[in-house]
Amino acid sequence: MFAFVLVVVIVAIALSAIAERRGGQPALVVAIVALAASFIPGIPHLELDPEFILGIVLPPMLFSAARDFSFAEFRRRAGAIVSLGVFLVFATTVVAAGAAMLVLPDMLPLAALILGVVIAPPDAVTAITIGRRAGLPVGLMTVLKGESLINDAAALTLFAVLVAMATGTHAFIDNIPLYFLYAAGIGTVIGLLIGNLAQWVNHRLHSPPLATAMTVLVPFVAYLVAEELHASGVLAVVAAGFTIGHHAVQSGYRQRLQEQAFWRTVDTLLETFVFAYIGLQLRFVITEAAEDGYDLGELLLAAAVIFLAIVAIRFAWVFGTAAVVRWRRRSKAAAVKPLSWAELTVISFTGMRGVVTLAAAAGTPLLVGDGTDFPDREAIISLAFLVTIATLLIQGLTLPWLINRLRLDDPDHRRFAAEQRERAEAMIRDTALSVLGRYRETHPTHSGRQLAAQMEQRLRADDHQMEHPAGPDTDEALALGQLLLAERRIRLVRARDNLELDDTVVREMLEKLDLEQAFMDSVAAGDGKP
Repeated sequence: MFAFVLVVVIVAIALSAIAERRGGQPALVVAIVALAASFIPGIPHLELDPEFILGIVLPPMLFSAARDFSFAEFRRRAGAIVSLGVFLVFATTVVAAGAAMLVLPDMLPLAALILGVVIAPPDAVTAITIGRRAGLPVGLMTVLKGESLINDAAALTLFAVLVAMATGTHAFIDNIPLYFLYAAGIGTVIGLLIGNLAQWVNHRLHSPPLATAMTVLVPFVAYLVAEELHASGVLAVVAAGFTIGHHAVQSGYRQRLQEQAFWRTVDTLLETFVFAYIGLQLRFVITEAAEDGYDLGELLLAAAVIFLAIVAIRFAWVFGTAAVVRWRRRSKAAAVKPLSWAELTVISFTGMRGVVTLAAAAGTPLLVGDGTDFPDREAIISLAFLVTIATLLIQGLTLPWLINRLRLDDPDHRRFAAEQRERAEAMIRDTALSVLGRYRETHPTHSGRQLAAQMEQRLRADDHQMEHPAGPDTDEALALGQLLLAERRIRLVRARDNLELDDTVVREMLEKLDLEQAFMDSVAAGDGKP
């Protein structure tokens, strides 16, 4: 099976490369080809244990997304994110369950609710991958990414309670609201503790490879510890990712560059595998449902009705809550400009499901408490898969067209980002000039004054140019360059902590400084030329 998984990943990467060169959606191309490939005679059934997906595949994907997420942006859009990531999950569960029972009247209400909660959360990887490729503005990506990072926690917590009710067992806490508060609160605390502990250890390792290895362990440890305590493993991973991302500015530049390259590679591998895995399930899901006595036409009809229902409730919820927010803000100034109707339309239409839906559906127990078969289990799995495919193919394929049709743009965010970059550049330029002024005072020699003057001249001549050690490759020039880099980093981090600069802009500027320092170190080691 490992050999087959390896072949799947290699083929998926090749397809993604071809799709990128032709301007297509790599994720959707991989999924479509995998759908067709599932019907090839003799192809093995790639069936992964749900616990493997939730405990091994999901944590690094969520962690990577969270560590790159701007906490300031999350806080700015917290209301919309919580509304979509928590309350809409509950509303979608009820609506999807009702739609399923409408077409399949023999389905038990509890089984329908389990199906509903399995289908309820849009997938983090799907939203981020397809949304980014489709050209979603940054503001919308913030809302969708934030929603996707927390909605799995809401859905999986409710799923655990409903399964416990269906099997006659007891959940950790039988009261659903209390259990949700416990799972969310304890999961978040665990993630924060593990993230801070890992960062504390990393500062003392003084080894980028070891620090990166430690970071790799964080999402798995956070998830497992939280789940062992009956808390939300998903929120633990997200909280740990936020923590590591927030404190990354305090790490050494080698560690930042190495971790950034590592997690980009991990994202690519997992994304391609996930979409290939989804597509390869088609024939086997249909076959197993037929063997269990379900009519394919009836299942397709039910999947279509559920798909329309979840799209409708998302539109109603997004526009309804937006209307309430606008009404409440009429008499007071809003901290964040409300989304336009075009932006609301895109958010309403962007609800693709993914691997979490399939894993949760496959995690439905085989038996209930009295030893009989779990009611409608194959229907739950089949419908969850069919609805997932419908969201990918219908919403995923038409999303770029919708964005272009609505001429979606975010001038306010572009203006905000430009102002933030200008402010950041002014800060590091002023910091550098101040350091050079102090350097002239403490190094009154001719060479010291000349070196400081050369660097200051470069700074004033071109605000956007990162200065390199000027003149001959001397220890004095390199030492001054290192001092400038250190002081500018300190200024950027202080501005981030004082809420003067946005996380995303600070990370962009730090990456430039990191690359500059890598060049300077290569010069100092004799591997390059100044």
